[in-house]
Amino acid sequence: MKNASDPQFDTVIVGGGQAGLALGYWLAKGHHNFVILDENARTGDSWRQRWDSLRLFTPAKYDGLPGAPFPGDPLAFPSKDELADYLEQYARRFSLPVIHGVRVDGVTQQGDCFLVSSGDRSWIANNVVVATGGYRLPKRPAFANQLDPGIVQLHSQEYKNPGQLQPGPVLVVGLGNSGAEIAVEASRTHTTLLAGKASGEIPVRHGRAAARFVLPVIRFAGLHVLTLNTPVGRKVAPAFKMMAAPLIRTRTKDLRDAKVELLPRIAGVKQGKPVLEEGRTLDVANVIWCTGYREDYSWLKLPDQNGDGIPTHKRGVVESVPGLYFLGQEFLFAAVSATLPGVGRDARYLARQITADRQLTAERRPALA
Repeated sequence: MKNASDPQFDTVIVGGGQAGLALGYWLAKGHHNFVILDENARTGDSWRQRWDSLRLFTPAKYDGLPGAPFPGDPLAFPSKDELADYLEQYARRFSLPVIHGVRVDGVTQQGDCFLVSSGDRSWIANNVVVATGGYRLPKRPAFANQLDPGIVQLHSQEYKNPGQLQPGPVLVVGLGNSGAEIAVEASRTHTTLLAGKASGEIPVRHGRAAARFVLPVIRFAGLHVLTLNTPVGRKVAPAFKMMAAPLIRTRTKDLRDAKVELLPRIAGVKQGKPVLEEGRTLDVANVIWCTGYREDYSWLKLPDQNGDGIPTHKRGVVESVPGLYFLGQEFLFAAVSATLPGVGRDARYLARQITADRQLTAERRPALA
């Protein structure tokens, strides 16, 4: 039940990453009464917590949020810490109302409003925007817990650097961009094996030349061609959400040059050791699961959810639950919707939608104090 002492807002944004901040910028310009709830201790921590050597695939000229270009060399590829610091400075520059250390564990409808809860704290809002991105929980295969307890296991979310690994061979599971980059790094200090199948790779060498001549074309296609407004975009969207991205910076040639042994997929575990589809048993001391993440919206206690627990929405707007919105998901509108180049545009659209709906909202619900 909502309490008269609960803070009341026009809009509560759940998630203080780039999506939530970009939307906050546009809502602030429209003089909305809103708050951003971030589970991290500092803005940008979701990036700081990733592995030490991570760098963005997009050049700085495409990494800025609305109102603040990314500083420095426009053709450089920022580190994850540089992006984290940029996000923190962005929130400070525009005085965005971010509350840190809040992990939302429930969103329910309470009469004509929403009740957003986190432990014993709660907020009341006319609108709720889920800006947590598409994935929240690390995904491992069911047989991972059958591995010998003497094997060091890390998910890519937990991996920081090779110093976490014990002596002996390293098995990286998952041939996506994370798996490829981590495997090359691990190969400098450990015998490294990489299991999985790539979903292709970009046809040019990643770097400054690509940032100047090739990535602008890819960005244009991701923003304007592969969208839910085009026949080709609608055709590829379902498969795009399911498959891993093509290899970008580290390709199969780079893996072979680094002496990384490429293997087929892992099929299971035998006597505590990983086993390949072909039946070969691998004697390794470390396993790094680069197997992605799964969506978790179990904390949304709302109607009209599909089999994944996600309310059906159109470009982030849940028409069957007025006042509920999504932002930052994979292919929310375009192929780049979950990336820095795309999130700013989606945020502006959603802010306009929230503003346009405000009058209708006022007619449906009592004004908040």
